[in-house]
This record gives sequence, C-alpha cells and structure tokens, in this order.
Amino acid sequence: MTTPDETAARVVAALLEWREWLERTAQRFAELAPPPDASPEDRSWRLERACVRLVTHALDTGADNAWRGQTSIVLCWFLTSTGMDRAEAAQAVENAIGGRFESWVYPERTLVESVGEDLAIGLTGHTPYQDHRERAALEELHDRY
Repeated sequence: MTTPDETAARVVAALLEWREWLERTAQRFAELAPPPDASPEDRSWRLERACVRLVTHALDTGADNAWRGQTSIVLCWFLTSTGMDRAEAAQAVENAIGGRFESWVYPERTLVESVGEDLAIGLTGHTPYQDHRERAALEELHDRY
C-alpha cells in the first residue's frame, strides 16, 4: 500500500478484474449448461465436458496453491446455475474430486477428464462418452478459451 489514491486505484483495478472474470465465468456457465430437455446420455456428456473446461478455467485464474478450492467453488457455482441445490452440488463435486487434486501440482489432463467423467456419472448415472466428432462444432466453441 502506498498513498490513499494509489491504494484506491489498485483496489478498483482488482475489483474490475474480478468482475470481468465473474462475467466470463457466467458466460461459460450459460454456454456449457446442458439444455433442459437433454437426454440423460447427452446431459452426462455435457456435464463431463463442462467440468473439464471449468477446471481449466479455474486453473487459469493464477490462484497458485488455492486453485483446488477455486475449482470446487466454480464447479459448485456451475451446478447451482443449472438449478441444483447448493448442498447437493457441493457433495457431487466432492464425490468427483475426492482428494485427487494436489496443491501446487497442475493436474494432468487425464486426471481432469477422469474427474469430469466421475462428476457426470455421479449426477446422471450414465457414462458420458460420445463420439466427439459428432459434436465438433460444440467442442470448437468451448476450446476457444
């Protein structure tokens, strides 16, 4: 902290950066949410892909060792944005992650995908695998981030 004016400017800049991140996150939620009329298999696939993208999104915040908590929060926010109860969302995220993420260790893609699959199966009872070539346009949309 320096002068009151410089401190205020830094606080304002940090709040604006946080707001921008929240707005991008809300946009991602809207894009990734399964449609209400999705079949259980399609819902499972979309939840798995959403989880993978949102874990990556949380990792990109620069939260360093706090990324694990940030990831859980983002996934819970996403699930509640789809209408799930907060406690149920927190339990689903905990069941999927189950202590597999470690501080200061960037997770391997296979681990992130495994967490996404476990989340999707836990919520729908269906395996999320589908031929991704059938959904190339949707994959491309979400991979642009």
